[in-house]
Amino acid sequence: MPGLKSIKVPAYVRNKYFVSAVAFVIWLAFIDSKNLLSQYELQSEVNKLEGQKTFFQEEINKTKKEQQELLSSPEKLEKFAREKYLMKKDDEDLFIITEKE
Repeated sequence: MPGLKSIKVPAYVRNKYFVSAVAFVIWLAFIDSKNLLSQYELQSEVNKLEGQKTFFQEEINKTKKEQQELLSSPEKLEKFAREKYLMKKDDEDLFIITEKE
């Protein structure tokens, strides 16, 4: 065929191992179910969940500390019950005053 220039392909591109390796890398990077994009998304999800884990661990520690304080003193326990759950003694009347917004 006159007029067509022959394209020289380097020898390493014609190598079957090179072609197989490139195809394998493309498969792993883009096509496989565990491709790079999904791995990145999963890692970011793990990082977010680890941040939430530390937050909730701190909240648990604060709650345990408050529980120990409440259980150590009957006066504190009574105050907590009155304020939080609006409990009262039998001979008392309870009035709840709310402010209008």
